[in-house]
Amino acid sequence: MYSVRILVLSLSIVGLIPAQDSQPLSPDLMGDLLMARKQFREAIDAYRKGPQNSAMIWNKVGIAYHQLGDLNAAKRNYDKAIKLDKNFADAINNVGTIYYAQKKYGTAISRYRAAIKIKPDTASFWSNLGTAYYSRHRIADMAQCYQKAIELDPQVFEHRGLVGTEMQDRTVADRARYHFEMARIYAKSGQNDLALQYLRRSLEEGLKDKLKMTQAPEFAKLRETDEFKQIIALEPRVL
Repeated sequence: MYSVRILVLSLSIVGLIPAQDSQPLSPDLMGDLLMARKQFREAIDAYRKGPQNSAMIWNKVGIAYHQLGDLNAAKRNYDKAIKLDKNFADAINNVGTIYYAQKKYGTAISRYRAAIKIKPDTASFWSNLGTAYYSRHRIADMAQCYQKAIELDPQVFEHRGLVGTEMQDRTVADRARYHFEMARIYAKSGQNDLALQYLRRSLEEGLKDKLKMTQAPEFAKLRETDEFKQIIALEPRVL
């Protein structure tokens, strides 16, 4: 729904479709359009012309700064949003992503869990929590959170959009192990194509222990497929 609105706005501005009305875009909508174009500083200027008592506006300003890599400014604006609405789960989650980027994983986990308590059906919150658990080497907890995220949104880890109201973390260390765990989770969910894709990535990132692939119970239905056998035949990348 969000991306459709941005597309309509974009096409109307360049004259490819008629504008729905002759009124100028609100600061909120103009900011959204500029975010979609990755013009983050211009988006910040647009959002700041919006209502100063809007938690949503300050959260979006924070996201724009986040995309610019200015984590301190991003957090200040997320905090403004939370001050205006203490139950604004998206902003609470976004603060968690700041702490995660700073490698303060325990604090990030507490923020993600707080956001989930308010909005338990948001897949990206669960994926963020799982990623933070992974960074603390809590693999079982990571798998449980990722499984919940996939149940809520089967494509949660494949989304690539920048425009929205919540940030989603994907930066993890030891990508070979991470991709292997993702393959197991997708296989358990019955998404075999994605499971095979992540298995291949794990080898490309340097996973050396192929016994994990051949013995993991989640891959029982995949082991006899040609695709699985081709992946097993690959040599791991030398790091």
